[in-house]
Amino acid sequence: MHFIEEIIAWYLINKRDLPWRNTRDPYIIWLSEIILQQTRVEQGLPYFERFLDRYPTIAHFAAANEDEILNLWQGLGYYSRGRNMHKTSKIVMEEYGGYFPNRYDDLLKLKGVGEYTAAAISSFSAGEAKAVVDGNVFRLLSRFFGLRDVINSPQGKRAFTELANEVINKHDPGTSNQAMMEFGAKVCKPRNPDCIVCPLNQQCFALRNDMITVLPVKKKAQRPRPRYFNYIVVLSRDSILLSKRRAKDIWENLYEFPLFESDKILDVIELIGRPDFVSAFGEEVTILSVHGPAKHQLSHQTIHAQFVVIEAHKLQNVDQMGWHFVALDELPNIAQPKIIFSFLRNFLH
Repeated sequence: MHFIEEIIAWYLINKRDLPWRNTRDPYIIWLSEIILQQTRVEQGLPYFERFLDRYPTIAHFAAANEDEILNLWQGLGYYSRGRNMHKTSKIVMEEYGGYFPNRYDDLLKLKGVGEYTAAAISSFSAGEAKAVVDGNVFRLLSRFFGLRDVINSPQGKRAFTELANEVINKHDPGTSNQAMMEFGAKVCKPRNPDCIVCPLNQQCFALRNDMITVLPVKKKAQRPRPRYFNYIVVLSRDSILLSKRRAKDIWENLYEFPLFESDKILDVIELIGRPDFVSAFGEEVTILSVHGPAKHQLSHQTIHAQFVVIEAHKLQNVDQMGWHFVALDELPNIAQPKIIFSFLRNFLH
């Protein structure tokens, strides 16, 4: 039996029953694909269900405001995905009359939709013969065919995409793509793959040449850049002082505490002596407690954050800084980075 036929035969018997596999609606498939980027199925499934329940159609999604979407997204990370989804929903309503496109070339015009996502949506919803190449597919193709191209290089991506498009079942590309991804996730796993029960084990290059742990070849990522955040926590009756991040930086449009970034975690005396701190809070503050530093790992950055709880006797220039008090009972309705959400959960309870 041919390579792809073996995988499809395995898939039809062993596939997981996932809700987005039971529809050809491009909106629902788009929703699942974006949520599952950089996210395991087990983590993403509850988010998918909540989003679909809250926004059953693209029109509902477009009618929401960005804060609502980011709040619902909270905990998934890579918040630009949520912002891009909102922009895409507006595009679909304005340029496609509310009908979510299902052709590859049209999908590529949407915000946050690249070749991988466009191939997935077009093949699953419209039967377009475009191969989906994700980490599972890279791994499966590299091991079975013995490809040693670096998977996270432009040359490697081209080589694997060409091969994936050669082996795809042109008559049922949607099932073919789903089967490849599922096989990579459940059998040809990154560590401890199930080679003994794999139906392809007799022909697998990596298994025959003892290269399972060598393939695929991946270029090492750059070392994450450290950043040092000094957060100031100010309570006033039943409110807390917050700031909305606006710069083109991590956590754009999410809420955090007033922040003083530095090139290292500062001693509290150093912190309250900074001119920008004095400008905002005055020279007389009472330090109530200090928490951290806490470490938060992002893909390309490592955040080291400490939280300094103060009683400010004189707030200055708060409006100019973009800070404002938010009622504590409103906190569940606004989106916060995970490191802020985790601190508040422990601090307020």
